[in-house]
Amino acid sequence: MATLKENIDLGNLPQHIAVIMDGNGRWAKQKGAARIFGHRNAIQSVKEITEGCAELGIKYLTLYAFSTENWRRPKEEIDGLMELLVNTIQKELKTLLDNDVKLKVIGDISNLPAACQNNLREAMNSTQQNRGLTLQLALSYSGRNEIVKAVRKIAYQIKAGVIDPDQISETTVQQNLETANVPDPELLIRTSGEMRVSNFLLWQIAYTEFYITPKLWPDFRKEDLYEAISAYQKRERRFGKVLTPIA
Repeated sequence: MATLKENIDLGNLPQHIAVIMDGNGRWAKQKGAARIFGHRNAIQSVKEITEGCAELGIKYLTLYAFSTENWRRPKEEIDGLMELLVNTIQKELKTLLDNDVKLKVIGDISNLPAACQNNLREAMNSTQQNRGLTLQLALSYSGRNEIVKAVRKIAYQIKAGVIDPDQISETTVQQNLETANVPDPELLIRTSGEMRVSNFLLWQIAYTEFYITPKLWPDFRKEDLYEAISAYQKRERRFGKVLTPIA
């Protein structure tokens, strides 16, 4: 019998998959451990899904790693997350290079500790020539803030006489977002069963297909990725149009 991976139509892959990695805290609580334990165990899920996307030929993978709202969490948890981020980037940089993965970051990383900023910039500079999968981390990210910043940039361009207000289009806005050179995600995966977008890629997901799974992120593996892609491939993407005749 064919495996989930073998049943995937390689000619109908989403170019861009976005993931809201949810459930680390609940997973840790189920184990009777602190929330940071869940975050540590989530690293294996990140590795598997990144590897799975690269193996299939997915071009872009965006992981919602830390939102602007997450700064409201207990200091102990945030400190542990930042230390985990630094250690993981240092440890996995060679793997990114060996597998032709390009690392990008969206969000306001100026809020991150200096060590995190330095490690991220080093990893982005080291991988900027890679041409395989682009792994995009959303860190200290807010979809609303991204749109506000794009509007501000456009306002400055108008003030400078670069563009006319009457010429502003959807393309104008898209070109001023942090994801300007990245196609919108065709598939958004959210773990833990929650039914909300949590301020993630608000402009970009206008026509994105959603896949919600009750599985908590630390338990999410390649087979779950294949299942999500298979579900995506069974859908008819209409973009507001009617593709099949109505009887």
